[in-house]
Amino acid sequence: MRKLVHVIGAGLAGLAAAVQLQRRGAQVVLYEAAEQAGGRCRTYYDRTLGATIDSGNHLVLSGQQATLNYVRAIGSADDLVGPTQPEYPFADLATNQRWTVRMSQGRFPAWIFDARARVPDTQWTDYLSVVPLLLAKPGRTVAQTMRSNGPLWDRMLRPLLLAMTNIDPRRATAELAGAALRDTFASGGPASRPLVARNGLGSAFVDPALRLLQHGGAAIRLGARLDAFEFADGEDGRRVSALRLNGEERIEIGASEAVVLAVTPDMTQSLVPGVQAPRGFSAIVTAHFAVEPPLGHPPLMGLVNATANWLVASDGHLSVTVYDAASQTARLTDMPRDDLARKLWADVAQVTGLSADLPLKWQLNVEPRATFAAQPDDEMRRPATRTRWNNLMLAGDWTATGLPPGIEGAIRSGQKAADTLLNEPMERR
Repeated sequence: MRKLVHVIGAGLAGLAAAVQLQRRGAQVVLYEAAEQAGGRCRTYYDRTLGATIDSGNHLVLSGQQATLNYVRAIGSADDLVGPTQPEYPFADLATNQRWTVRMSQGRFPAWIFDARARVPDTQWTDYLSVVPLLLAKPGRTVAQTMRSNGPLWDRMLRPLLLAMTNIDPRRATAELAGAALRDTFASGGPASRPLVARNGLGSAFVDPALRLLQHGGAAIRLGARLDAFEFADGEDGRRVSALRLNGEERIEIGASEAVVLAVTPDMTQSLVPGVQAPRGFSAIVTAHFAVEPPLGHPPLMGLVNATANWLVASDGHLSVTVYDAASQTARLTDMPRDDLARKLWADVAQVTGLSADLPLKWQLNVEPRATFAAQPDDEMRRPATRTRWNNLMLAGDWTATGLPPGIEGAIRSGQKAADTLLNEPMERR
């Protein structure tokens, strides 16, 4: 008889868990409180823009193996596209200087010895400052671990680490930042190419997973809100004995059944007694403008000395992302929407040479609690996959993945929850 697993939450962590469980022979029921799967990683039609857009800009790197294995498993690997070369264009809005970091094709970082390929005004010895970060100890910030000033920091490391950790990199947990770099840039050019979902996040990460699950016999229940667990002590130890849904439905969890809970930290704490979770959160602002990019503009550009951090260009569409948008230095989340749109468009106009007048069609996505704050105090509060209930596992990029919050961490957490359930018997603890 196939093992039955109830997966609560159809964000990327829940979808990754469900796909992994099904691939390993389990029967899956997937529940999602919203009417659309994907969580923070979703695609939707925006009437203001008259276009289909993503909830935010998510950078994927070619060295993020859990992500690449997931899209291969669901059959959407071709939806992640990027430049053939590991290149990163940057623009400094204070000086109008532009440069492109061109990493080597192999693992050896020959590019740092080439003044035409590395960051302007840096020497190859400057790049040795990253080594302590790759060996970082727990409980320390990036600023406590490595040099966090100078041309290399300002013109490359800060923008990249900001996108990887979602907070001011100086405050970020050095251990997490180092882990993200080890998997990608520190592994050479083949692991450093930027990838984007050419047809949107839904086409790359969500819709193919739902189709695969349905084809494999999984039951998918959208609009199914989990209100509470029922817990019990039995001969096989402490366990989840039932789910309560939508204020009236009760689903009994059999002795051989299990649950993967892949929801937000706040929701998890309301459902599961005694679970620790990060207390700090980081805001992300994404601005979409229905404007055709100038001919030849790169699809991805890092911005220095600007309000926006990264600019993404696609057909008929320009968008920018601001990480750590509620910090003391940014304080953007409380701005009037029109003022914020104008402020961000000013960056886009300067970089692209387009008119400074705000376009007629624009949209803002402001997420005050987009991710947990990847800083030491909150890192210590990330819970493990296992819980004290034998048949309940946790998943989500806010759990103890060893990575900053993001797509790679979310997928890795879901796969780990699935494997933990299926690899070991549920013994009394």
